[in-house]
Amino acid sequence: MSPFLISGGDPLRMGVNQTPKGHNFALFSDQASLLDLLIFDQTGALLSRFSLDPLRHRTGSIWHIEISGLPEVFNYSYQVKGVSGPLQSFDPDQELLDPYAKGISGFEYWGKRTGLPMRGMWAKRDFDWEGDRPLGRPLKDSVIYELHVRGFTQAAEVENPGTFRGVIERIPYLKDLGVTAVELMPIHEFDEFDCPFLDPVTKTRHKNYWGYSSINFFSIKSAYASDKSPMGDVAEFKAMVKALHNAGIEVILDVVFNHTAEGGEQGRVINFKGLSANSYYMLDANGHYANYSGCGNTFNCNHPVVKRMILDSLQYFVAELHVDGFRFDLASIMSRNEKGEVLAEPPVLESIAKDPLLSNTKIIAEAWDAAGLYQVGSFPASGRWAEWNGRFRDTVRCFAKGDKGLTAELATRLAGSEDLYKHSQRNPYHSINFITSHDGFTLMDLVSYQNRHNLANGEEGRDGEQHNLSFNFGVEGPSEAPRILQLRHRQIRNFATLLFISQGTPMFPMGDEIGKTQGGNNNPWCQDNATSWLDWSLAEKNAELLAFYKALIRFRKAHPHLHKRNFFTGRTNLSSHLPDISWHAQRAWEPEFDHGNNKLALLIDGYQGPIKKDQLIYAALNFEPEPKHFEIPQSSSGWLKVLDTYNPAPFIAGEIKPAAEPHNLRLEPQSIQVFVRD
Repeated sequence: MSPFLISGGDPLRMGVNQTPKGHNFALFSDQASLLDLLIFDQTGALLSRFSLDPLRHRTGSIWHIEISGLPEVFNYSYQVKGVSGPLQSFDPDQELLDPYAKGISGFEYWGKRTGLPMRGMWAKRDFDWEGDRPLGRPLKDSVIYELHVRGFTQAAEVENPGTFRGVIERIPYLKDLGVTAVELMPIHEFDEFDCPFLDPVTKTRHKNYWGYSSINFFSIKSAYASDKSPMGDVAEFKAMVKALHNAGIEVILDVVFNHTAEGGEQGRVINFKGLSANSYYMLDANGHYANYSGCGNTFNCNHPVVKRMILDSLQYFVAELHVDGFRFDLASIMSRNEKGEVLAEPPVLESIAKDPLLSNTKIIAEAWDAAGLYQVGSFPASGRWAEWNGRFRDTVRCFAKGDKGLTAELATRLAGSEDLYKHSQRNPYHSINFITSHDGFTLMDLVSYQNRHNLANGEEGRDGEQHNLSFNFGVEGPSEAPRILQLRHRQIRNFATLLFISQGTPMFPMGDEIGKTQGGNNNPWCQDNATSWLDWSLAEKNAELLAFYKALIRFRKAHPHLHKRNFFTGRTNLSSHLPDISWHAQRAWEPEFDHGNNKLALLIDGYQGPIKKDQLIYAALNFEPEPKHFEIPQSSSGWLKVLDTYNPAPFIAGEIKPAAEPHNLRLEPQSIQVFVRD
């Protein structure tokens, strides 16, 4: 007699869910004619096979069953039978993974396998949140730090390197730095062995280090947990979120809904392909996979089933794991329909923006895809979506390296990119300002290399962005020449200063604050080694740079008019008799937007209506090759010099001194000065 009791089950809750009677299973497959559920113990031994009767266990395209008597911990998979055709093939012997599985067996250890097949995992784990909730910090007050869980701590002196617990051990560093949110590169389960390329020197196979190749969207990368017990990864992830929240730091996840780990026609079958390929993917009439992602397949995000799954995933991570926000990789793919056509009002994007459970959740789009669709400033926003502002990145890089004709555009970017966001009822903080990210050069490499150096990736140097907008100051790569080093470090300080005095939400990747280098590799997605890992010895070697970043973040937080809620108007305030922002060049009130120069100055008023909210802030930028003299507007006494990127020591030390000659400021080449006045 079977120890298990079965009933029809509930089609409304997908995946595995505990019920008063046992466990309910629900799975979508619209073309399956028969479906088997296989239950295994932790050793991989088959406990039972349940063949689902379509008359009893199928409602529409949802297969469902409730089972009583299952053990507290078990693994499971499905086998599906059906009629194969151009758009769908079935292999009745292939075990398929539940797209809603919240745990996956076999991936517990980085770089090695346990021998267990890839199967869904169930284990109930209690967790005491002790009242923790998502923090809900306004986006305008955020400072985002992009972080790779393994790379952040793999080379650190922590007890649990490369794990969520390792991140917990480094929270004091994050808190001292001053960031308000960490943006974690992908933590959905992925296969690090999913990389075909070899190291050209050692001939060993690279690993998928970055993880932009999700197996499903509910399970967590189990190798990132030091707790190897069943569902220990979920418990440890929760502990990390809770600890970060206790430190006042939010958690944003980088999610990859544009493609999956299954690849194209020749790719492997894990779950989605075997259940309903033409629902989950964009296919043509012959079953060929569209490739708007550049990774072999394209997720069909606006299909009703896929849209529901994406919403379910986001809701799960917010409600159950207390995540504060999401950054959507190649999010423009989510604006395409099943034919790849761009939709004006994509259902999935609108649903995310208007979902009541996600109404306080940060949603950030990488507003382009790998097929040329570029939607920065035109992403279907519903008034909610923030965007990685690639226009900010490119303008700042070009202006800083001396390109001409960009003064007006730089002013627009510094003021929050009103031209991109106001028309869609968005605000300055919807512009996620960045100069570097995981994708491309580090900031140190941006000032040290003209060209990418990606041979180590195993693709003969063909991979990675060619259009880097970088400048090496005359030497490609490392240099010991004092003059070159001084120029490079000053330029890093310039970039950081522009980032933190700009309206919008600043973001920077781990290590920029201590001079992290990747040796000119601008696409180290497969470099699970010192190329990518954060070298913590740089914190001591480049202590001045780290102190400069800390001081900049403190300065930004202390001045609310550097992160305003609304765009500047240019109108004169009746109390201060100044516009809320004004533009200048060497002479006050005479900006030179059309003179082919690289000089600019700005003055931000401290008043908001009749109330004084902040000090006056004046910043002068000289990216010319020779010194220039600037005149501060209203250059009477009272101006205090806060920052000079040519001489950062006083700023780092907190020394604020009166401006010697506010009507005749000398700015050294490629430098920025910032002043305040009550």
